[in-house]
Amino acid sequence: MAKTTELEAAYRATTYRVFLPGGLVELRLDQPSEALRAWLKSSAAREFAILTAHNPDAQPLDTAANMARQSQMELELLEQGFEPYAGENEGDSGDWPIEETCCVINIGLAEACALGAKYGQNALLHGTMDGAPRLIWIESTN
Repeated sequence: MAKTTELEAAYRATTYRVFLPGGLVELRLDQPSEALRAWLKSSAAREFAILTAHNPDAQPLDTAANMARQSQMELELLEQGFEPYAGENEGDSGDWPIEETCCVINIGLAEACALGAKYGQNALLHGTMDGAPRLIWIESTN
């Protein structure tokens, strides 16, 4: 699914939760989070990305398929030396299933986008030391 106004509105109407060692952080697009900013600083992180392998191309998959895809992506991140922190996305409308995610620090934007593209994602969240997640559209290579 290509970038659309409707799809962007759905991303903006979502709470992005990250389960960090210090507790739960709830994020909204373009809104700085003091808790995330402080955690990033204490972790010596320069940037972060929030990634999922669920529901590629915004097409719902069954729970087992989504869990297998997410586990594979997280294993890939671990093999590359990253430590994925668990998270989830929950839409405000409640008409889309909660998606499991992970927050990865110090992953470059190009690397995060390549991984997102590999798992069929339309977009991901990326941010820097200010703790504000920004929506990044992934360019299709098809």
